[in-house]
Amino acid sequence: MLKMRDGRSVYRALFTLAIPISLQNLITFAVGFADNLMVGTLGDTAISAVYMGTQVQTFLTMMIGGLSGAMLILIAQYWGKRDLTSIRRIAAIALRAGLCIGLLLTIASLFFTRPILYLLTPDKAVVEAAVPYLQITGCSCLFFSLSQIFIAMMRGVENARIGMFISAEALVINVTLNYVFIFGFLGVIPAMGITGAAIATLISRIFEAGAAAWYVLRREEVLRWRFSHLFVPCGVLVRDFVRYGGPVMAGDLVWSVNTFCQSMVVGRLMDEAIAAASIMNQMNNLMYVWISGLSAAVGILTGMLVGGGETEKIRPYARLVQRMFLLVGGFSCAAILLLRGPFLSLYSITEETSAIAYQLMGLLSVTIIGTCYQAACLAGLVKAGGDTSFVFKNDTIFVFGVVLPSSFLALSLGAPAWVVMACLKCDQILKCLVAVVKINRFNWMKNVTREPAA
Repeated sequence: MLKMRDGRSVYRALFTLAIPISLQNLITFAVGFADNLMVGTLGDTAISAVYMGTQVQTFLTMMIGGLSGAMLILIAQYWGKRDLTSIRRIAAIALRAGLCIGLLLTIASLFFTRPILYLLTPDKAVVEAAVPYLQITGCSCLFFSLSQIFIAMMRGVENARIGMFISAEALVINVTLNYVFIFGFLGVIPAMGITGAAIATLISRIFEAGAAAWYVLRREEVLRWRFSHLFVPCGVLVRDFVRYGGPVMAGDLVWSVNTFCQSMVVGRLMDEAIAAASIMNQMNNLMYVWISGLSAAVGILTGMLVGGGETEKIRPYARLVQRMFLLVGGFSCAAILLLRGPFLSLYSITEETSAIAYQLMGLLSVTIIGTCYQAACLAGLVKAGGDTSFVFKNDTIFVFGVVLPSSFLALSLGAPAWVVMACLKCDQILKCLVAVVKINRFNWMKNVTREPAA
């Protein structure tokens, strides 16, 4: 177990976990960015089609992220007690749920393709271009669910590197196949455009799932998890998973609905604004690579401290985390302002699209500061500390009470793209006010573990 005696040891512990997680996030970002960038050479409609076509994948990512987050809260605290039997059973519960979610979204992507896309945008050209992309990438949902649950399971027991290595290999496969299938290869493989990008994504997801399963089942020596654990009765742990993990999953469901509705808002802007929003989203994902890596590390260490009964260390630890993430936010703001020009130069887009994207990145540079602080406080400390219901309630109020009403109102009034996007991002700043009060009351530490299972 990592020792945290002073500020320096806390930083060491955080970065020991955060670096491989952030590198894995960077690799995952690079896979999506490779799709976006190569498809970007095909024009604004192609970028918009891929943006809309990836929304089911985004929904899946958030749902599996919520499931993994729920699993990690319990695993991290049981890992603090070294209760491996309970950890295996918790992982089995998460994997069962993840495979069910993946199967449902695969069916939806294959058989309800156009209804889903027309919910997002009325633009027929964008919808028709996105149909094959969504149908093919939809087949990867099961594989994605499997790989992400396995990788999160390893993170929970402080083995964060394996996810980085597996994702790196998947990146190489994805980028190589993207180039081959999008643009064609030596006349042997025809240029397939958007469809080629989808095929490359599917193949890389299959590889990623296979590699993760092979490592967990054949090489991992701490948990010794096996597929037979899927059929072991989990009894009271299922109730604990629902009780403590349910608000986490519900919170991510709220965010999934929020993301889907935001896509509906963006999809009703002009084509140039949709493409600009897609490009801004890539910059946001790039910045979030290290923010989410650090936040995940904070969550793991918080869970270990609470589960191990070391609550006396929480106060200085929480104050250090708050200071650190304000600095991270300032650095991220400066990075966006410095990089937005060179970043836009990578795309083959119209001047109007470039101008809108430049504005949206300026807005992002402000909201990213709030994202850094509230993500670390609410997800890394409060949620991982056991008070999962507070974060769910907070997210629900902001999404349905502030973000969606204001953005739909701005859209109906014909506001420019940056105003609509400001409404979609305003919660990232407003939630900081809630976070600073909640964190510094220190009433969020809850040990959710039981005595070692028989």
